[in-house]
Amino acid sequence: MSAATSATEAITPFRVEIPQADIDDLRARLAGARWPTDPPGAGWDYGVPVTYLRELADHWLHHYDWRAWEAKLNAHPQFTTTIDGQTVHFLHVRSTKADALPIVLTHGWPGSVVEFLDVIEPLSRDFHLVIPSIPGFGFSGPTGDTGWDVPRIARAWAELMRRLGYDRYGAQGGDWGSPISRELGIVDAEHVVGVHLTMLLTFPGGDASELTDADFERLAGHDAFREKSGYAQIQSTRPHTVAYGLHDSPVGQLAWIAEKFKEWTDSTDRPEDAVDRDLLLTNVSVYWFTGTAGSSARLYKEAAATWGRPRPSTTPTAVAVFPHEITLPVRRIAERTDNIVRWTEFDRGGHFAAMEQPELLAEDIRGFFTGLPAR
Repeated sequence: MSAATSATEAITPFRVEIPQADIDDLRARLAGARWPTDPPGAGWDYGVPVTYLRELADHWLHHYDWRAWEAKLNAHPQFTTTIDGQTVHFLHVRSTKADALPIVLTHGWPGSVVEFLDVIEPLSRDFHLVIPSIPGFGFSGPTGDTGWDVPRIARAWAELMRRLGYDRYGAQGGDWGSPISRELGIVDAEHVVGVHLTMLLTFPGGDASELTDADFERLAGHDAFREKSGYAQIQSTRPHTVAYGLHDSPVGQLAWIAEKFKEWTDSTDRPEDAVDRDLLLTNVSVYWFTGTAGSSARLYKEAAATWGRPRPSTTPTAVAVFPHEITLPVRRIAERTDNIVRWTEFDRGGHFAAMEQPELLAEDIRGFFTGLPAR
């Protein structure tokens, strides 16, 4: 490798070190927040209730300890490298088993690498883990140019794994991590041994004669989700406009994300029924401190052109279905485009599986990848 190539492909150690001035600024903004009013008895029907969000923001201001969670992140080796002109941040946790299979774990929106904190320990017993921040998200920082769609991110992941010296690896993800992992199994099929997904969108269309009543019920759920996907319509058309409020107001950023943790999890009254409150706030804090509200939203616009038109994949694929997922997949439709070799239906959990049910998810990932034949 030449000196020029070595410099271009440099991998640099990284630590999360948020300046105290930024933490003080967050607290000042929370303390000085302006609050809207709620319609009487509206609950969650009109969005996040003021009474709930004021309580959550008060906890963020007076009780939440960013430095403690920063230390939890820094307990794992982290690095940055530049790929296709973009900084890419990632955790790289090696198993004590030298010959362990590497797996690249990809988060989604409104998630971050924080999603995987509770699965690192159980999975790293058997696998080397590479956990990158999607360009435009978290510690990868805002993207410097447009065009960071799903295929480009997948190609960046293939390059990242090559730089780390892994010529045989698996991919896992949910939300945006699902199409990214799936695409990685296509663009780097020579090296990807399998893809494990916790979310797989299966769109209506084609021959419906083979579908059951249960399948049609799931497809109806997809239509119901689309009726509530105003956030996606905004982020896929005008991501910069909504970013002004999210980037300037921590309460706005908190509401934008907390609503999704309420709607998409196995919760009843509030997100904390499914996800630890401080873990949720850590995820929100990453968006706030890195200033990536707008750049993360851009992924929706970048991916809009190919939305709902999956390319066929022959890579062995596992799907873990958690019952409170945004929309439930139909296996008969998935098998039209994917090489489904494992399909697990769970009785609890939702969209943020790694945060809600880390034990169940880790076991399913382990079962899939350890059961794959050598390729």
